[in-house]
Amino acid sequence: MASVHVLSAVERLRGVAVRTPMLTSSAIDDLLGRRVWVKAENLQRTGSFKMRGAYNAVASMDEAQRARGVIAASSGNHAQALALAAHLHKVPATVVIPADAPATKTEAIKALGARIVTYNRDTDRREAMVHQIALRDGLTIVPSANDYAVIAGAATVAWEMLQEVHDLAAILVPVGGGGLAAGTALAASSQHVKVFGVEPAAADDTLRSLRAGYPIPIPAPSTIADGLGHTEPARLPFEINQRLLTDVVTVSEEAIADAMAHLWRYFHSAAEPSGAVAFAGLLNAVDRLPDGPVGVVLSGGNVDWPAYRRLLDIALEPTEQDTHAAPVL
Repeated sequence: MASVHVLSAVERLRGVAVRTPMLTSSAIDDLLGRRVWVKAENLQRTGSFKMRGAYNAVASMDEAQRARGVIAASSGNHAQALALAAHLHKVPATVVIPADAPATKTEAIKALGARIVTYNRDTDRREAMVHQIALRDGLTIVPSANDYAVIAGAATVAWEMLQEVHDLAAILVPVGGGGLAAGTALAASSQHVKVFGVEPAAADDTLRSLRAGYPIPIPAPSTIADGLGHTEPARLPFEINQRLLTDVVTVSEEAIADAMAHLWRYFHSAAEPSGAVAFAGLLNAVDRLPDGPVGVVLSGGNVDWPAYRRLLDIALEPTEQDTHAAPVL
């Protein structure tokens, strides 16, 4: 996929997507011994980077496709993003989401007017459901990762980072289906910036697949990073990541919760577990990165308050004597 597709996505998203800020903290820089930039996609419309890919995909369709309506399966963020993209284009949307999806995501989807179909994570075949509904109702499927337009839209995150900070040595990005990692690798390839994917150790399908040289399915994972709980990398992103991704780092569940606490303490930013995974990779694998400034994608912030508070309480327990959050500097 040529860089021209990324630039086309940049133009389609201009004035639609938020150009999210790059956050810094001198305390984190001192702790890690390097300059760190956090791309705050939790401040994107719908609360995650997913809006970029979904909107670019819908905007790339012809009028006949849009008129029939769109459908997607998602743990929540892509569903919200597609609901917004469809709303902005005035086309009907159907989203297939887990029955136990966070209430914040479900409520946001309903508010945007999309039709919701739920599935059981443990027993239902999600993709089969999507294809059956799409065939029955004549809908166009917008995958969360396995689509060139979605990947190009996701690539605009890194494009903005590299426009703003010209000397990044590496970018860390969460890996689920692989679309954001692939888009980041595409955007960074011409700048010779190394891109590291980060995924939960409990959901390491991409790491295993890259080591094997072909996609390897894993059992349905159990991880607090529900948006990254894939059983196999998507085909198109995997082909790109095989060529361009520098490496993949895995992190524990405890490390993810700790990263959420760090993002709140040092950047005053609320991250959902999936959104904090790349920062967990930074904290736990900083020695594996090249020398120089590092960019980290905080990919989303859609988390229910009770779950967020519980995870922060667990992560902050060892230092609960510290009563004041560190300032953002």
